[in-house]
Amino acid sequence: MSERERADELCSMRGVGGADELRVTSEHELLTSFRSFVRSEGARLYRDLPWRNTRDPYAVWISEVMLQQTQVPRVQTRWGAWLEHFPSVFALAEASAAEVLGEWQGLGYNRRALALKSAAEIVVNDYDGVFPTEVRSLTALPGIGPATAQGIRAFAFNLPGVYLETNVRAVFLHHLYPDAPAVPDRELIDPIERTCPGLDAPYAQPQDDTDTPQAWYWALLDYGAELKRLVPNPSRRSRSYAKQSRFEGSRRQKRAEIVRILLAAQGQALDLETITAKLNQVELLAARPHVGTDLVQEIMADLSVEGFCVDTGCAWTIA
Repeated sequence: MSERERADELCSMRGVGGADELRVTSEHELLTSFRSFVRSEGARLYRDLPWRNTRDPYAVWISEVMLQQTQVPRVQTRWGAWLEHFPSVFALAEASAAEVLGEWQGLGYNRRALALKSAAEIVVNDYDGVFPTEVRSLTALPGIGPATAQGIRAFAFNLPGVYLETNVRAVFLHHLYPDAPAVPDRELIDPIERTCPGLDAPYAQPQDDTDTPQAWYWALLDYGAELKRLVPNPSRRSRSYAKQSRFEGSRRQKRAEIVRILLAAQGQALDLETITAKLNQVELLAARPHVGTDLVQEIMADLSVEGFCVDTGCAWTIA
């Protein structure tokens, strides 16, 4: 797509003329106009979310993990409760796996809860409880990928980087790649990097004192959330886009239910027949097929290896 076509797409969202009116003569000017537009929309749509009122990297980290595939309203009700239960990385590191899993229930993907605890232990033991700021050190921690690492850097430390999150992806695809199918994430890295404000190349020169990595990514997140309500989700044109598989009736659903069963037992060991019977009570109420002991035993073996429970030989307890 030509620079003029990109500029026309950008201008159409602003209610002004095309590339000639803006005198966009270079990609640099296009990205500058794009940045101004996103900042303006971000200010208009700003969401005063609780995790935006802290610079504690631990609290920011928890919000970033909770927000993965979980709606913002649900995280708003759970983030504060988590911090009351585990107010610091030290408290999380010292907690039992059962405590962590219990507090995580309802947020999905129980593996993330165990990864949080494992990462907290490393931060405490290897970094004296002080979060590293380097991407390589952050991504070496369990459960922290590039996006989470850059989220911690941007929102806790106000450092520039490529924060490629779903709402961010939607904005760039909509404005800079409006007709392109299957856009790979690697193609988005350059424009994301060049529009993030920073003092040195390849980052963009800040437009004013309030133009920081933290504020820039907040603007992208808030505008991106609104954009997905106004147009078909642009992220569907990403090569990395994959529709989430059905949860109800899946093996993942049965794993999650078994973890709840073990948590409810409060440390009491449950044998295979008891776990299977309790699981089938849930399945029956949901009008789902009966689950056999062979499948339950396979799931229990997986959960034991992954650290969710302890296999005593003939029964299991929550870890």
